[in-house]
Amino acid sequence: MKSDDFLFEVGIEEIPAGYISNAAAKLQEGFRSYLQENKLEFEDFVKFSTPRRLAILITGLQTRQQDEVVEKVGPLKSLSYTADNQLTRAAAGFLQNAGGCREDIYLVPSSRGEKIAVKVKKKGREATEILQEGILNILKSLPFPKTMHWGDTKFLFARPIRWLLILFGDKVIDVELDGIRSGNYSFGNRFFDRGEKIFINYAASYRENLLSARVLASRGERKDIIIQQLQNLYQGESRNVIINDNLLEEVTDLVEYPTAVNARFKEKFLELPDLIVTSTLSQHQKYFAVTDGEGKLTNDFVFISNGDPSFSDLIRTGNERVVEARLEDAEFYYREDLKTPLADFVDKLKDVTFQENLGTLHDKMKRISKIALKIGNEIGISASEKEKIKRAAYLCKADLVTLMLGEKEFTKLQGYIGMQYARASAEDEEVALAIYEHYLPRGVDDELPRTVTGAVIAIADRIDTICGICGSDMLPTGSNDPFALRRAANGIVLIIAHHALNINLLHLIDSAYEILADKLVTPYNNKDFVINFLKQRVNWLLKEKGIDYDVIESVMHIDYSDLVDLLRRARDLQDFKQRDDFNRLVIGFKRVSNIIAAEKEFSLPDISLFQEPAEFDLYHGYEKLGGEVDKLLKSKNYHKIMELLVGFGPVIDKFFDDVLVNVENEKLRKNRYFLLAQIRSLFRKTADIAKIVLAGKNS
Repeated sequence: MKSDDFLFEVGIEEIPAGYISNAAAKLQEGFRSYLQENKLEFEDFVKFSTPRRLAILITGLQTRQQDEVVEKVGPLKSLSYTADNQLTRAAAGFLQNAGGCREDIYLVPSSRGEKIAVKVKKKGREATEILQEGILNILKSLPFPKTMHWGDTKFLFARPIRWLLILFGDKVIDVELDGIRSGNYSFGNRFFDRGEKIFINYAASYRENLLSARVLASRGERKDIIIQQLQNLYQGESRNVIINDNLLEEVTDLVEYPTAVNARFKEKFLELPDLIVTSTLSQHQKYFAVTDGEGKLTNDFVFISNGDPSFSDLIRTGNERVVEARLEDAEFYYREDLKTPLADFVDKLKDVTFQENLGTLHDKMKRISKIALKIGNEIGISASEKEKIKRAAYLCKADLVTLMLGEKEFTKLQGYIGMQYARASAEDEEVALAIYEHYLPRGVDDELPRTVTGAVIAIADRIDTICGICGSDMLPTGSNDPFALRRAANGIVLIIAHHALNINLLHLIDSAYEILADKLVTPYNNKDFVINFLKQRVNWLLKEKGIDYDVIESVMHIDYSDLVDLLRRARDLQDFKQRDDFNRLVIGFKRVSNIIAAEKEFSLPDISLFQEPAEFDLYHGYEKLGGEVDKLLKSKNYHKIMELLVGFGPVIDKFFDDVLVNVENEKLRKNRYFLLAQIRSLFRKTADIAKIVLAGKNS
């Protein structure tokens, strides 16, 4: 079967960097699914993307479908022939539509009886024809956060489409989209060319043709070149570029032909806190900061130019002016804010609404303080630590109404600015740190609060938001979580686990709802939802900690609200899961659980009804084991408990070897059920090991 290379490129006005990677991946998925659906084989996919284009090169694509033999089934045999063995009208019509003749007929079984059928040869279609039919649908299916119309078009896309390049080998596949007709040309880097067309004569020459027009179409190659340039820029000097991964990804999608250029701002701006400077460079300008040999911030920075390298000096001057103007603004906000102690900003929180139903930021601050003190009491902190928690809670939102954050220039520095201003206001260092830390973690991989004060405020803030928003009937859904409640809940369980805080999640939810009582129309509204919501996050955390799903199921039924205890229990069980003697115990315990699974009511076993020695051994062993387990549960020594349970396994096995449980005598049978129920209940105090999945078994 013949094959050739297929190339598709859609040319667009510059698309936002955050849109590109997902769109390029979906474009590849769309073509892959379409080709598989239409039974066109191919060798490989190569995707390309820049701010001005999304492209796919499919190598070794079949030029046409393979012919195939298709079975077509017609009416029932009884409806296909007349009494004199002639074809009925239904059968004749079927043959005509199927393209067969009477000699081709054979019979196939069906639920209603035999039917007539024929096999016909289906000729494969040309790949060009198939692609022509599907290209626009694939393009229309690309997802973007926002789309737009342009001109008189009805087509929606992230940015206006300007050209379509569609080649199969050296032939253009003719497609038209709102007046734009496909061709064999593209356009180069807009900073180099004058709008001249770059003709692509063969699909396979796409990358090289664009490179000659200063477009590096491969995103991976572009990223590697940027990294290499950043690493080489200060080679031999005691300076290093801070290569922030998120910034690197964004910059890669901002340029087509990268050139790393170093520049400089005035040294006086190094008197500002480091994050203000680096935030100005990275968040606002998409530039990289530079440190010296000791890791201290310098007044150098690096930007990735998309322009002609021969004009780098001119481009550098313009970028230096922009950076200095932004740093001048930052310095002004910072100096003005420092004229006022941080505590003096707290009253201004009364003028800022947190959420319509839940009041102002000042209201939220007061709730955080109350919840935080309840948490402090539960975990048993000292009086001096409580004072730090009260002060940190009082100040934790104050920076939101400072000039630095209020002007919307540095909103991502919330907490950090508060920490800097708290230090300048001579607040306790742990209080200052807690103001910063209560926003941590911002994501799954972010750092966690280091201080207990910061951890407590972080938990209080998040549980207030979760209970308040859910209590106001704004529940998160699979695709809609505008208040980032999942992230908030993840933060709660991560912090509790990290600091091993003895916080009961159910008590925490109750505390938040009690304090929110005057804000909610219905007290404790959606509390059950919140409980289940936190339970899901606990399950998520156990998975993140590497706990197997069956181990999670075996411990979650006990008390998931004590997260620290749950983690300890799960980890110990996970360790035992690797042991052969434990696996034998699981098999025996599954027999215990399965035999009494249908029973609903249980009583204490009557020892006078025991007949076999193994019954007495099991009962007396249970009594001794129960006392030891209860003592160890108080000290939460689950490893030792599991050792005892494993040691008890042979007693269970001996019972099943020697005793017939399901005897005809109902009284005797029930009594044996009661004994097994006691065993099950004792084991379940630690874990329901019947839920453990053994290797090679489903249950």
